Amino acid sequence: MQTLYSVRKLLCSLRYTNFHLLVHCSSKIMSLEQAKQVAAYRAVDEYVKNNSIFGVGSGSTVVYAVQRLAERVETENLRVTCIPTSFQAKQLIIKHNLILGELETNPEIDVTIDGADEVDFQMTLIKGGGGCLLQEKIVAACSKTLIVIADYTKDSKKLGDQYKKGIPIEVIPMAYVPIKNKVISMFGGQIKLRNAIAKAGPVVTDNGNFILDWIFSDQDLDWEVVNKSIKMIPGVVETGLFVRMCKKAYFGQPEGTVVERNSSFL
Repeated sequence: MQTLYSVRKLLCSLRYTNFHLLVHCSSKIMSLEQAKQVAAYRAVDEYVKNNSIFGVGSGSTVVYAVQRLAERVETENLRVTCIPTSFQAKQLIIKHNLILGELETNPEIDVTIDGADEVDFQMTLIKGGGGCLLQEKIVAACSKTLIVIADYTKDSKKLGDQYKKGIPIEVIPMAYVPIKNKVISMFGGQIKLRNAIAKAGPVVTDNGNFILDWIFSDQDLDWEVVNKSIKMIPGVVETGLFVRMCKKAYFGQPEGTVVERNSSFL
C-alpha cells in the first residue's frame, strides 16, 4: 500500500513539474514573439513612407512587419509597392492584399526591412537560416536603406556567440563537395550540406541550388575578406554574410521595449 502511494505521489509530482516546464517554455516563446513584433512595428512605423518601394524580407519576424504595413496601408491610405525576397515573402504580400512589384520594373528600392540570424557589434549579419540568402542580398543591394528587425537573442558581440548553425553558402549543386573542401582549407571549421526536413535529400533553394552551412571555428576573422574570398570560389552563388550593408537594427526585448543600433559606416 505504501509503495502504491509512493508511485502515485511520484506521478503527481512529475505532472506538476511538466506543467510548470510547459508554462515556462510557453512564456519564453511568447516573449520572443512579442520581441519580434515590437521590433517589426517600430521599423515599419519609422521607415515606410507613402509612394515608396519597399523590400520585404523573409522569415518569422518579417511576418509582423508585413502585418503592420498592411494595417498602415489601410488606415493611412498609403501606396507602397512591395518587392519580395522569397516565395514566402511573395505569399505574405499577396495574403495582405498589398501591391506586388518586381525588380525588373522597380530596380531601386527605398527601404528593405528584413530579419537576421545574428548581428554582431559591427553590424555584420548572418542571414540565410531560412534558405533565402541570395534573393535577400540582391534586394538589399538594390535598396537605399537596409533595416534589420530581430529579437534580443540575435544580438551578439561576435558572430557565433548566439547563432551556432554557421554561415550559409548557396552553391551550384554539382560543385558542393569541392567548395566544401576549399572553404575548410582556407578558413578551417566544419561544413554540412543542409538536408531537408519534409523531403529526402538536401534543401533546394528558390533558385534551384544547394546550401552549405559553414560552422566556423575562428570568431575573429575579417568577415569582409572571408565573404569576398568565398565568393571567388567557382560554383559559389552567394554567402549569408552581409557586410557593411545594414544601416540600422531593431532588437525587440522580452519586456516589450526595443533597442536600436545604428551603423557607424552608412
